[in-house]
This record gives sequence, C-alpha cells and structure tokens, in this order.
Amino acid sequence: MYECSGPNASKYAQIIDAAVEEFQEKGFSAASMDRVSARAEVSKRTVYKYFESKEKLFRSIVSVLAERFADMRHIRYEPDRDIREQLIELGWAEGRLLISPEVMAMARMIISETLRNPDLAEAAQGKIDKTGAFIDMLRAASEDGQLNVPDPEEAAQEFIALLKAKAFWPYIFGSALVSEEQMQKIVESSVEMMMCRYGTG
Repeated sequence: MYECSGPNASKYAQIIDAAVEEFQEKGFSAASMDRVSARAEVSKRTVYKYFESKEKLFRSIVSVLAERFADMRHIRYEPDRDIREQLIELGWAEGRLLISPEVMAMARMIISETLRNPDLAEAAQGKIDKTGAFIDMLRAASEDGQLNVPDPEEAAQEFIALLKAKAFWPYIFGSALVSEEQMQKIVESSVEMMMCRYGTG
C-alpha cells in the first residue's frame, strides 16, 4: 500500500497497512497498538519507534492518503487542448483513486473515524481535500473561453460529487469497488453533464 524508500520502508508500510485493518475492524477508540504490532508482525517497540500514539498513527495514515492525491496538484489547464479531453483526464485522476482497493480502504477507515472524532476530522480534511485542482482547471478554462463557469468552486464540487456518487459513497457504505470499465462510464457521464451545463458550444 505505502511506498517509500530506505531500509525501514517495509516495516513502516507493514505498520500502516496493519493499522488500517485494525481501525476498520475495531474502530479508533477500541483499536490496540498491541494488535497493530501483531498484525504487522513487528515488535511493539518498533511500532512506537515510528508512531508515539494511536493519534499519530492515524494522522500518518491521513498523510499517506494525501500523498496519493499529490499527482492531481500537478494537473494544469492547457489552452491549446480540447477542454473535454482535459476534463476526462482530470476525472480519471480522481477515478484511479476511486478504483484503488488500498486508497479506498484508507478512505473508508478515515471517514468512519472522523465521524466519531471531530478533532481528527478537522486534521484529516485539510490534507485530503483535492478540490483545488478542479477549481483551477475550471477557472482557467472559463477565463480562456472554453467553458462558462460563473462559480468555479461550486462547479468543482459538482464535478467531484458526480464522480463520487456512484463510486465512492456506495463503497463507503458497503458496496463493492467499481471496476475500471464502470469508472470509465462514470467519468464520461460526469464530463458530459459538466459540458452540458458549462460548455460554450
């Protein structure tokens, strides 16, 4: 699940994976660092070497999830390209996360815990919010005349909601992950709806 470099990368990854499983199964309050170490097949001393507490372990999982969103921050509007193609690419940047078992397992765990703990929710939200990439794309396309978007922030939230409606929230509440083929249809349908509302042609 977690990718990093260095001699201790595998142990760090094992602990993160084990913590996601533990938090999903037991919930944050009932989760045990002892069971995390057992699941990870490392000593308790090793767990505490990397993570001083359950809270720090949870925040580290949020950081790992945030890293998966990093590529979205590099997506930029290209004036010479068709906006529909660019929206499809932006949609797939989100879609690839929505069909990733590892990413969605972390997302489900984080959602369940943030509902119980407002302080954790506040800490998580700022790190995993990727709306900015959508806002920037829609604003730039509108300024360039390829779209007509009066409120880029509202439009970005609409776009994300379209993508998540059939892929994210059903999984969070127990449904199976959508397939790549299903995600393709979701992305194309969402882009079509955005073009119908905000397109200039």
